[in-house]
Amino acid sequence: MKTYLQNPANKSEKWYVVDATDIPLGRLASQVASILRGKNKPEFTPNVDCGDHVIVINTDKVALTGKKMEQKYYRYHTLYIGGLKEIQYSTLLKEKSDFAVYEAIRGMLPKNRLGRKMIKKLRVYKDANHGHEAQKPEAINLEGKRV
Repeated sequence: MKTYLQNPANKSEKWYVVDATDIPLGRLASQVASILRGKNKPEFTPNVDCGDHVIVINTDKVALTGKKMEQKYYRYHTLYIGGLKEIQYSTLLKEKSDFAVYEAIRGMLPKNRLGRKMIKKLRVYKDANHGHEAQKPEAINLEGKRV
């Protein structure tokens, strides 16, 4: 049996819109990252960017299960001495929920130039308004609505 390899010139890209209302953050991120990589397509090739464009809306209503709102922290470093900063996820989701979803999805993509190319196909919005109606995005329902 011959192995199929996707030709980068012959790829077809679709647009999807995902409503993040009441979906746990990790489940949302893993399923959106899978679509961005193209793993939902039969012509998936690991070394080719064959994924689709994804628009995530209503990130203000994303859920975290268990005690993660109080116990989980987003950590980053300012590159100055003693510059490790922590933000509790309850605060991060109130102030910058679109950033929290973006970073969760980015962390599940490959850490190379292919991953940097894939993340450019992601658009994240706090509410239901997005300016991509001209691309005719197809609404998809993600499984795993468990809170």
